[in-house]
Amino acid sequence: MHILLNILLSLLFVSPVDYPITLAGNFGEPRPNHFHAGIDIKTAQVEGKVVRSIGDGYVSRITVGLYGYGNAVFIQHPEGYTSVYCHLKCFEPYLEALVRKYQYQRRRAVTDIQFQPSEYPVAEGQIIALSGNTGSSVAPHLHLEMMRTSTGELVDPLDFIGKEVVDTTPPMAHGFMATPMEGEGVFMQQSGKQVFPFTSHHLDRKFSAWGKVGFGIWANDYMEGSFGNKYGIRKTQLLVDDKEVFSSDVSNIPYYFTRMVNSWGDYNHYLRSNVWYMRSYKEPGNRLYMLSAGENDGIVEFSEERDYHLKYILTDAFGNSTEYSFTVSARRSALPLQRRRNHFTTIYPNRHTVVDLGCASLTVREGIVAKEVELSPVVSAAAEGLSYAVTFSPLSLPLFDDARLSFKLRRKVADTSKLYVVNNWGGKRYIPAFYSDGMVSTYIRELGATYEVGYDEQPPVLSPVGESGWGSSGVITVGITDSQTGVGSYTATVDGQFILLESVAKSEWFRCRLPDSPVRRNGKRRNIIITATDRVGNSRNYKTQIVY
Repeated sequence: MHILLNILLSLLFVSPVDYPITLAGNFGEPRPNHFHAGIDIKTAQVEGKVVRSIGDGYVSRITVGLYGYGNAVFIQHPEGYTSVYCHLKCFEPYLEALVRKYQYQRRRAVTDIQFQPSEYPVAEGQIIALSGNTGSSVAPHLHLEMMRTSTGELVDPLDFIGKEVVDTTPPMAHGFMATPMEGEGVFMQQSGKQVFPFTSHHLDRKFSAWGKVGFGIWANDYMEGSFGNKYGIRKTQLLVDDKEVFSSDVSNIPYYFTRMVNSWGDYNHYLRSNVWYMRSYKEPGNRLYMLSAGENDGIVEFSEERDYHLKYILTDAFGNSTEYSFTVSARRSALPLQRRRNHFTTIYPNRHTVVDLGCASLTVREGIVAKEVELSPVVSAAAEGLSYAVTFSPLSLPLFDDARLSFKLRRKVADTSKLYVVNNWGGKRYIPAFYSDGMVSTYIRELGATYEVGYDEQPPVLSPVGESGWGSSGVITVGITDSQTGVGSYTATVDGQFILLESVAKSEWFRCRLPDSPVRRNGKRRNIIITATDRVGNSRNYKTQIVY
């Protein structure tokens, strides 16, 4: 049924570009804290390529400056899906005019516009935008997503436009990981995880094991014409003695479970090596439904003294398939003792836990860790002295969802609305917080960072760029920065009339081209006021005059 549906969908949709598609990234690639939600279509390292609607439908939404998408168009299709085109340089002229009108009406550049079905219908192949490099893009390309309109579930765009892509290259495995279950298994006489390379499709070397062992695989997909690029695996199967014990099919991803990639992949190994070993078993708290495992959750139990034959089958979105196999000889062996847990600092996947440190407390609700995790809380002096600094894990420990972190204030402050929480993870980062009865609280998703309370009473910094030429060129450019809580909003006016400052991609500059604004050149002296406000309400004005 799934195959027939894919064939039908591929007949209803077309390519979004006017040239052969090669990919810089595919759907479902594992990344820290998320799966890649779509496909990245190369644009020859340039901006300005025509982008077309892949099917009939209507523009249901346009966003500017949200979710890392940069400029994005959402098109709802009658088949029950919505296509999303991201990192665009600009929209087609009529859409561009609608967006500009909306921005001026609401006096802000960051935009989220919803459309009714009759407002902007589109036909298959109709031009909707030009490709670009806006948002969280690191190089020019078109990021294309597909989702079920009713649920928001992400689906693989190659199921819709795969016929436009040429790929006859099968996936390739590079190595496997063996992870004995704590106190219940050994592999190669060791109780810790080990990795072994695939030097061929069938390893002649025999491995040894006893008890319960989980396996994982490091593999990538490849595609002709996309040299230097590697992709995630669409389908993985692990067979033991020709019986499937685990399989995964990354054809769809529930957006609310995307952080569970850190449980399916060995996250800590990735941080050390930049290599994902994807587990061929399920940890207790992992609810990704694209993973299928038997009663042992994919864990292999070596309980008979004999040879076990393990085989991986890897398949891409186009049906290209390859196999890798090895043999494990099970020999009875003493199992290591299970480590005793400190129940005060252990959090569990099926239990609500509160860790009270006196100066701060952490509340972790059930369902946001994959397995039992033992914390190692550390309390230290904080830079600003408003609270103590706290860390809960010596290593990165991401959660599936928010945990509440609360601090006791060590001294009073003049204005509690200026309080926030600092995440000292790779540099100081702002987290919004709220104050109540002497406590400052926030929500976090990483237990390996160090947190403390901060206080911000400094407004943003406004830095005019090339101000002497603003009048002659009609182009106003200003840098807006804030080193503590970050820039929350910004506005600009000419003689009291609002003008739109737009973000300059990959910079801290904001720019307005007056010829594109409602302000008309009259050769007179004009009063310009630019206002920037940070995320806790501190504001700064910059005033100047130009002849325009």
